[in-house]
Amino acid sequence: MSLVAKRSLGRLSIKSTAFLLCDVQEKFRSGIHAFESVVQVSQKMSAASKILQIPLLVTEQYPRGLGATASEIPIDHAVLNEAKTKFSMMTPGVTAKLEELQTKSVVLYGIEAHVCVMQTCLDLLDLNFDVHVLADGVSSMNYPEADIALKRMALCGAHVVSSESVIFQLTNDSKHPNFPAIRDLVKEHQEAGRQNKLLFKTAQL
Repeated sequence: MSLVAKRSLGRLSIKSTAFLLCDVQEKFRSGIHAFESVVQVSQKMSAASKILQIPLLVTEQYPRGLGATASEIPIDHAVLNEAKTKFSMMTPGVTAKLEELQTKSVVLYGIEAHVCVMQTCLDLLDLNFDVHVLADGVSSMNYPEADIALKRMALCGAHVVSSESVIFQLTNDSKHPNFPAIRDLVKEHQEAGRQNKLLFKTAQL
């Protein structure tokens, strides 16, 4: 088999995909570069998970000290919301839930890109999950570290993509019964997307 044939194309299916929201917590609000952009993408992905009935798994790093998930992000429908102390999201609880859901592909976003997100990504890849990291939905305190982390994750086999690309890939067809709701969701977040400092880094410098 050729190397090209072995490469994962990163196809996404609603039935085998889960969304992982990593540690977007109140205490990080003032310190993370473009925190508001991470929140906006997280809001969009939470809404998409509801519309498409894709499981949402949430973690919070030491919430006693770092606070809960940012209040603007709706996570009431999450199938798991777990506190953790390890940097990776891949706790026994998260791992078991992904196995229970028969997940094959994971869409990963949150903070910090070069710590918790990257370690989660590497753990997922090690377990043979197909990993899609949202370039417009991950950040760090020092934004160049996010760029370095995204490059490493891509080199290791993750797909670095955008939130809108993932949403449309999952919907697949304008005849999908949930497409009208997805179209409205994308329109609702269109202006905020144009202001996303993670997508338009050069313009913001």
